[in-house]
Amino acid sequence: MVTEMQFESTDEKVPNHVYALASEASAAAAGSIADLIRWRAGENKACLIGLATGSSPLRLYQEWIRMHREESLSFQNVHVFTIDEFFPLEPEQLQSYGRFLRENLTDQIDIPAENVHAFNPQLPREAIAEHCEAIESLLHEHGGLTCAVLGVSSTGHIASNEPGSGAETRTRMITLHHRTRVDAASDFFGIESVPRHAITMGVGTLLEADRIVMLAFGEGKAKIVARMVEGEMDRSVPASFLQQHNNTTLYLDQAAASRLRHYRQPWRFDSLQWTEELTRRAVIDLANQESKPILKLTDNDYNENGLQDLLAAHGSVHELNLSVFRHLQSTITGWPGGKPESRKKPGDRPGDRDHLFPKRVLLFSPHPDDDVISMGGTLIRLVDQGHEVHIAYQTSGNIAVFDDDALRFAEFAADYCREFGIQAEGLEVLEAHVDRFLRNKRSGQVDSTEVQAIKALIRRGEAREGARKCGVPDDQLHFLDLPFYRTGRVRKQPLSESDLQITMDLMRRIQPHQIYAAGDLSDPHGTHRTCLSAILKSCLNCQEETWYRDCVIWLYRGAWQEWAPHEIEMAVPLSPMEVQRKRVAIFKHESQKDRALFPGTDAREFWQRAEQRNAETARQYDRLGLAEYEAMEGFVRWDGQSGVDL
Repeated sequence: MVTEMQFESTDEKVPNHVYALASEASAAAAGSIADLIRWRAGENKACLIGLATGSSPLRLYQEWIRMHREESLSFQNVHVFTIDEFFPLEPEQLQSYGRFLRENLTDQIDIPAENVHAFNPQLPREAIAEHCEAIESLLHEHGGLTCAVLGVSSTGHIASNEPGSGAETRTRMITLHHRTRVDAASDFFGIESVPRHAITMGVGTLLEADRIVMLAFGEGKAKIVARMVEGEMDRSVPASFLQQHNNTTLYLDQAAASRLRHYRQPWRFDSLQWTEELTRRAVIDLANQESKPILKLTDNDYNENGLQDLLAAHGSVHELNLSVFRHLQSTITGWPGGKPESRKKPGDRPGDRDHLFPKRVLLFSPHPDDDVISMGGTLIRLVDQGHEVHIAYQTSGNIAVFDDDALRFAEFAADYCREFGIQAEGLEVLEAHVDRFLRNKRSGQVDSTEVQAIKALIRRGEAREGARKCGVPDDQLHFLDLPFYRTGRVRKQPLSESDLQITMDLMRRIQPHQIYAAGDLSDPHGTHRTCLSAILKSCLNCQEETWYRDCVIWLYRGAWQEWAPHEIEMAVPLSPMEVQRKRVAIFKHESQKDRALFPGTDAREFWQRAEQRNAETARQYDRLGLAEYEAMEGFVRWDGQSGVDL
């Protein structure tokens, strides 16, 4: 059942609908536009739709395809337009937005070919202005866009209208912001291959659409969504000009809405049913706002910050403070796998499945370094405390290796064999191929099978070394190489039965008492989300099996963001020595050290991100009045319900 979360706030300048999951928001948006398409067809009118590309609208397009196949939704009366495109670019290049639209929508519906309008990024530069005028004229002839489907970048640009673009701008060529090129670097296998220019519909062109639908999903979009919805109109945030459009709707998931005031502090806007989780969130928010430990909050603090209802529901400020404090205290454990009987003391809080010791632990790592980056300290503790720890690396991570590293390793292998007189048939041929391929590789070209294999071996070797530093033996490392990842491109295949079978086979072989999985869903490339879906679907498929009844699933974060204190259900404190050991393990991933190929928008190295996030979690607990630690890794327990897009 799809549930929209309704709030009303006078602070909001763009109407928005918040859903639990991005898939639910996408389906709602797709259905709304489908109604518009049908209405226009009934009026015998064309429906002109400007379409964004990227991950945000992908589920919407998939829903349209389903509706076309299963509900007879016709696109015969529809004209679609790409709203931007890199320049210069080959039209069939993997990174082309026109190609994206064909592969993910128009080739799978009944839209006439002549109704698909894409920018031509192959034209000479001097012909672009005339090309843009032709697009504007075509739109004008048909009365402008009926609807524009937009995403929003972390910098607040819409289409390719970079910060500085005003509400009057028209279709034109634009120079891309450095941040935009960094965001696009993964698609082009390095920022140096990203074009410096793009062709884009202007903000003014888009604002003339009868209707605008914007999609924004994930924690990474939360900050800019709040700025766009609650801030002032400003050229530095082109998306903020949607405030002046009288028919714009923003479709969000909970993560993207998390910084909106009505979501962050819903008690200020409506009466609520106070759940335990909402109570924790309100009390922790109040403590942070007042810069007080929880146990020092007073009646006046609650009353003056709009929390009279919460206080009245509990009766006593002391009991309310104490209940939240005790919950946070109960999450802290130095024994993530539970204690053996010999170490238990009177007054110890019982842990999960404490009667099972040692435990079999299965840690799933989406890429070959997420294990040590995100929960390296907990991993070290589990091994040191005697548990049988297995690590499953779900993908090869091979697209994140620099070409010169692959060339260096191929040359090393050939030189080694020559130095010691080892006859390795085909090795020199391989070396020549790698050398020839990489030296002649075109911008954005997918690696050959041989180069992909070398890059996968580089990352596999680094994963072994990182795990060894944590004490995990080689025979407890599992390289799954899930099929969905094997495209050689940033864009992956959908999850398949083969992916699930590989995952379930490993689970059934190990029969773990604990599973750790990455809940880090702000990974900009989507691999974490797909890997988590593979694990949770496999868990649902195994839930009736005997071994699964003793299994607990913990979700970790750390590569892209961290759990908030009100969300954390297990907090593992780290000593300075454990932080150092974790850093050493991360350093073994040399291909990702100093400068990662796909760093995202965070300029810090992965070890720096991890340490600073873990230290901040510890500081938050300290500020709330809990014990002070060097660092903390936080976990949330998966309760068997969805909670994520499966």
